[in-house]
Amino acid sequence: MIWILIASELLVFGIALAGFLAARMIEPQLFAKGAQKLHAFSGAFNMAVLLTSGWAAAVAQEHSRTGNEMWTRLWLGVAAALGCAFFFIKGQEYADLIKQGLDTDSGTFYMMYYLITGFHVAHVVFGVVVLGLASIVPKPAFVEPPVAFWHMVDLVWVLVFPVVYLLPLP
Repeated sequence: MIWILIASELLVFGIALAGFLAARMIEPQLFAKGAQKLHAFSGAFNMAVLLTSGWAAAVAQEHSRTGNEMWTRLWLGVAAALGCAFFFIKGQEYADLIKQGLDTDSGTFYMMYYLITGFHVAHVVFGVVVLGLASIVPKPAFVEPPVAFWHMVDLVWVLVFPVVYLLPLP
């Protein structure tokens, strides 16, 4: 069941990114100008945070397979904490953009930026919750689906970051 969810989520994000790229082809100057206002360093740092979190989740999964509940919980906690760090960093970026008056009504670029990244943030929040729930019963059957979902969240950011933050730049 988790693989159907992951496939459908990847399809939705793929369609959103294809729409972003199509809109960029129609309004390249607008998208280049919009991307210049984004915090590319924050986006790159967030990629490092999520990839490290994915590694921590994979370590937790390995510990669950060997029956080490304490280490499984610890590494799930590390993965979830890094997910919270991603959320905090993204929130700071949103706050800065909104302070500049750049919101969903600021043009196609920003509407799509907030839609795609906001949808991703929702997945991060959900992922943090399910990683936390997995730590209650740190057995492989309860750990592996949330970890698979978390890896999907990582993969999506690996695609979103270059498409939204870097490709629109001149």
